[in-house]
Amino acid sequence: MAASEQSDKKSKAKFHAYPAWAPRFWHGMRLGSLCKLLVRNRFAVTLVRIPMVFLLFLITPWNDILYFLQNVRYGRRIKEAQLKAPPLFVVGHWRSGTTLLHELLSLDERWASPTTYQCFAPWHFLLTEWGMTHFGNFLMPDKRPMDNMKAGWQLPQEDEFAMMNLGCDSPYLRMAFPKRGPVFQELLDSSAVSDEQWRPFADKFTWFLKTLTVRHEKPLILKSPTHTGRIGRFHEMFPESVFIHIARDPRKLFPSTVRLWDSLDTVQGLQFHVTEQEYEALVLDSFERMYHGYFAYRDSIPASQLIEIRYEDLIADPIRHLEQLYERLGWSGFEAMRPKLESRMQQDRDYQVNRHSLSAEQEAKVRSVCEKYMKLYGYWE
Repeated sequence: MAASEQSDKKSKAKFHAYPAWAPRFWHGMRLGSLCKLLVRNRFAVTLVRIPMVFLLFLITPWNDILYFLQNVRYGRRIKEAQLKAPPLFVVGHWRSGTTLLHELLSLDERWASPTTYQCFAPWHFLLTEWGMTHFGNFLMPDKRPMDNMKAGWQLPQEDEFAMMNLGCDSPYLRMAFPKRGPVFQELLDSSAVSDEQWRPFADKFTWFLKTLTVRHEKPLILKSPTHTGRIGRFHEMFPESVFIHIARDPRKLFPSTVRLWDSLDTVQGLQFHVTEQEYEALVLDSFERMYHGYFAYRDSIPASQLIEIRYEDLIADPIRHLEQLYERLGWSGFEAMRPKLESRMQQDRDYQVNRHSLSAEQEAKVRSVCEKYMKLYGYWE
């Protein structure tokens, strides 16, 4: 059997294992954004996913209606909202531990983070969140498809998904039509983005943060790997923001991120996924772009506002490492956090990390692209 046929069979098996009624992030788009996405990709939808497109055309008009209603009720409050403090950004490559760190920090109730539902429905969550999170939990699978971590409407989520649903250009749009290749990769490196291209993103981003502020009335913790190469732009927008960067051995990141895109494309996409070689090229290209942007601005951000940690150190002793992080940030109240962290560690005690291995050829590619990163964070041997 050809490798492509085996790949398609694996995709179909994973797709049918994921509940057909489970939400996909495209469901949060407005109708105009959905039509633009389909036209841009020439409606190249895999046959078995045509019902998903029909479902999208049933759902997305409601996003327009609900946005109009939310704007009537909350539009003025959103426009006049002021952030309670500069946001804190958690950045780092996919699979580097950004989700774990984000969720641990979000246990501190003095802060708020955008939830899965808020990123899924950024246009109208002020109106609809209560109903969905109380009566729509059956729609959300218990586990994430790529790593079996807990999933849920009210867990912290990447705000990049919200930006995509708000109609912004985003590298995540490739998940809808993965066979057509990467899109908007330049947005992983803000040093390569013009002011004209950045401005629409910045405007929608600010609107989303104001909407979150209306909902939570707390300072915000934000996390998206896509923001790693954007720290320069965000530092311009929020000069007093703090960035926490988490690093992990690229020899672990590389195969784990290949698995991530494979899993996400399978359950989110309107096509079956591409070859493993194409995923590997995507991962290496993304890494190179995002860290070109990160290193371009890293030294221009005050040391007190850019904290770098390693995944391996965090998981070795999460509670002690979070305590040290609080000390570096100058935050009080860690003792109030300790019981919550202990409870979280107890819940995660049986969690098993996926194991991956690299061929000699793959490791050589990783070393070539990631040399500066590996030497800087202590992974070069």
